[in-house]
Amino acid sequence: MPSTQQVRALQALSFMDLTTLNNDDNRKVIEDLCSRASINEKSVAAVCVFPEWVALAKQFLEEQGLSTKVATVTNFPDGNSDVERAAAETERAIAAGADEVDVVLPYRALLNGDESTPAELVRECKDICGDSVQLKVIIESGELEQHDKIVLASELAIANGADFIKTSTGKVSVNATLKAAEAMLGVIKASQTDCGFKAAGGIRTVDDAVQYIELAEQLMGEDWVTASHFRIGASSLLQDIQKILVKA
Repeated sequence: MPSTQQVRALQALSFMDLTTLNNDDNRKVIEDLCSRASINEKSVAAVCVFPEWVALAKQFLEEQGLSTKVATVTNFPDGNSDVERAAAETERAIAAGADEVDVVLPYRALLNGDESTPAELVRECKDICGDSVQLKVIIESGELEQHDKIVLASELAIANGADFIKTSTGKVSVNATLKAAEAMLGVIKASQTDCGFKAAGGIRTVDDAVQYIELAEQLMGEDWVTASHFRIGASSLLQDIQKILVKA
């Protein structure tokens, strides 16, 4: 029988968006990432790469016989207020074969009192994604900082079509926190929509991941916490998962 830690490690693996979003990413980095997307015939939920690497990731995963989804990012990481640019990036990402798009909300605009631009950007990107491509909206909770701003950003994203709300880009000083996750999950619950939640940035161990899994289970119910509603964006987390599962 697997231990509780091994069960949680497998859960974390199934929820994981295995990610590399570095400016020096190259073909070898992407292929290496995709080659690690499966452990003991259990696969991560998605791999997440820059738009220019989507086609390669799709091809490599297919050659490995994996049906793992490929996610990418747009309006990343700055959360620009240029709606047309974000929409064009999203169109190109989907044309390249992306199954999921993680777009950064114009959080600075929101902090300056502009709610219409963030709402329009999410709405435009979701219109482009349609029903076939999932849109995850990164609210950059560490930069919003205040509870009411995190709640407002989450509400705006959900109201304008987000399929998931995501904590962070992983490119700022404060990324995922349990406090922000609790606020965001609370908004999802209150919305009574099918929106999912993604924690990203700074989640490096299975113990870290378990804190978010258990929080979601407490607030949303264990049945809700599946890859269709719950994701963890990470890269180094996989190393800890591998260490635990090798003992199985």
